[in-house]
Amino acid sequence: MNTTTQAAPPITEAQLDQLCINTIRTLSMDAVQQAKSGHPGTPMALAPLVYTIWNQVMHFDPADPIWPNRDRFVLSNGHASMLQWSILHLTRTQAVNAEYETLGKPSVTLDDIRRFRQLGSKAPGHAEYHWVSGVETTTGPLGQGVATSVGMAIGEKWLAARYNRPDFEIFNYRIYAVCGDGCMMEGIASEAASLAGHLGLDNLCWIYDNNHISIEGDTRITFTEDIAARFMGYGWNVLRVGDANDLDRIGQALETFRTTKGRPTFIILDSHIGYGSPHKQDTAEAHGEPLGDEEIRLTKRAYGWPEDAKFLVPDGVYEHFAAGVGARGAKARQGWEELFEAYSGKYPELGTEIGQMLRRDLPASWDRNLPVFPADAKGIAGRDASSKVLNVLAQNIPWFLGGSADLAPSNKTRLTFEGAGDFQAATPAGRNLHFGIREHSMGAIVNGLSLSKIRAFGATFFIFSDYMRPAIRLSALMEIPSIFVFTHDAMGDGEDGPTHQPVEHLASLRAIPGLVTLRPGDANEAVEAYRCILQLRHKPAVLVLSRQPLPTLDRSKYAPASGVARGAYVLADAPGGNPELILIASGSEVSLAVDAHEVLLAGGIRSRVVSMPSWDIFEDQTQEYRDTVLPPAVKARVAIEQASTFGWERYVGNTGRVIGMKTFGASAPLKELQKEFGFEPETVVAAAKQVLSRA
Repeated sequence: MNTTTQAAPPITEAQLDQLCINTIRTLSMDAVQQAKSGHPGTPMALAPLVYTIWNQVMHFDPADPIWPNRDRFVLSNGHASMLQWSILHLTRTQAVNAEYETLGKPSVTLDDIRRFRQLGSKAPGHAEYHWVSGVETTTGPLGQGVATSVGMAIGEKWLAARYNRPDFEIFNYRIYAVCGDGCMMEGIASEAASLAGHLGLDNLCWIYDNNHISIEGDTRITFTEDIAARFMGYGWNVLRVGDANDLDRIGQALETFRTTKGRPTFIILDSHIGYGSPHKQDTAEAHGEPLGDEEIRLTKRAYGWPEDAKFLVPDGVYEHFAAGVGARGAKARQGWEELFEAYSGKYPELGTEIGQMLRRDLPASWDRNLPVFPADAKGIAGRDASSKVLNVLAQNIPWFLGGSADLAPSNKTRLTFEGAGDFQAATPAGRNLHFGIREHSMGAIVNGLSLSKIRAFGATFFIFSDYMRPAIRLSALMEIPSIFVFTHDAMGDGEDGPTHQPVEHLASLRAIPGLVTLRPGDANEAVEAYRCILQLRHKPAVLVLSRQPLPTLDRSKYAPASGVARGAYVLADAPGGNPELILIASGSEVSLAVDAHEVLLAGGIRSRVVSMPSWDIFEDQTQEYRDTVLPPAVKARVAIEQASTFGWERYVGNTGRVIGMKTFGASAPLKELQKEFGFEPETVVAAAKQVLSRA
């Protein structure tokens, strides 16, 4: 009898591909099941797509995930985060710290995946930029990811236009964003897609998971538009892949994207939720909850997978990713590093610039020539002071750029120096961005630019920060230095009425952890506010500016505006100090507090004025410093701000008083509004005397 055994036939490339895809699927199923929380369906359906993008297409080096010329991958339907954790683990992407140092350990371990959605795991419920290396942006609120990807695409175009030279293509990367029905329904995606089409961002590809399912069921109940026609109308190149399992068709579509010029690409990928499971196709349950042990066993059987194996990574899978994205990315990165070394030798100033930008450093003398405003009772509006500062900073910091949501003439944010130019499809080196009336996507686009290491700002009226709040919040969550400039900060926009008069907005933004909110009281405080903001590396900032002129305070009489750097400072004091009463104010109310202070001093009341442009910065100071500004023994305190009184009790205490807004505003000239709502020196003086007598 012949007992000779034959060796198993070698596994083919196609079989290896399928093995890797099923590893992504089974890791996703197992993680969601163990967590008893999450969304297994979309990771199962999109595993072939994500595998193809990463292992066959993208230029990304897992050994150096912050290599500047890498392709970017954005998972806009962030609830499918197990796609991201699986691919980062299987590619052995390395962890990087906040100082941009590779740590020699994996970004996502198999144990992290076992602890999916658990405290401390590097596999949280949605993609988080600052928490997990290899994640390009935090996604969660649907539509934010694709909108942010537009900022990344604008960033690449600008970087290439500024820094590339003949034979030195330093920046030439692409952005791949995966999205779903939820992203397509959110208005922010429409805003961003419209602008991307206008700008002809041919480095941008959105892949739309067309699975016809949302949490409430089949999308027939709400979403029946012709999505292809919509994106063709935006000016995108629209492609369709009819089967999410067809790797060849997916690859062909991605190749078409790479060769398409002058238009972004939108790929409609027809899939089924839970694709690959014979039992849970087209069910909302697979979208938003674990499959269950029995369903997982049946699905694994259909894959030819060991039914009871959990978190299995078969032999050959890590090696296949290493031979694909690992080898391709390492070669591309090493080639780029050699190119950049030669580039820095030939163009040393530009090489230095790029290095500073990538480290979020600032050039030497970045704040030279900033204006100093002379004392002036008539003064200058915050927005006008800001305009002068922006134009100086942008000349000193070449990678500082931005624009407004159609309001540059009113926000005064236009960069007017020679060579500033406009960013358009034909002029991608322009420094003025035009967002159109698209506040929500503007916020996300500014975040995308910031994630590209460009210092970017976006501007509009303060009232419209409501439209931007999700993006502002995400900038704080990501710990990136996005800059948001808001004008028309209070009732200075008088005749437009309460629809344009922000009341609750300061309190709302001050409530966001990690966000620095500044409301300067005069032109020189505006200068110092920018000086603070530009030095932030891991915090976003909101600058809130007046429409109307504010008196420019005499700094030979009052304290220097450099006190802004500490959030609050003693602006004016009783002779010799030792006040019995403290007036606290921000913005346009600072000069009002000063006027009341002078009246009180003349009446023999020892008052102090504290300018408090930023609660956030002040709270970061030592207790000792805070007590020198607001001595605990002085209980008589009045805060003055043309905004909601909410939160001011922390500074005035139970015995103090807040002169602020407890209603919406009204349509009337500014002086009438100030009288109506009590923002006049005599009202402040009367309140101060009342508080003093009570204290």
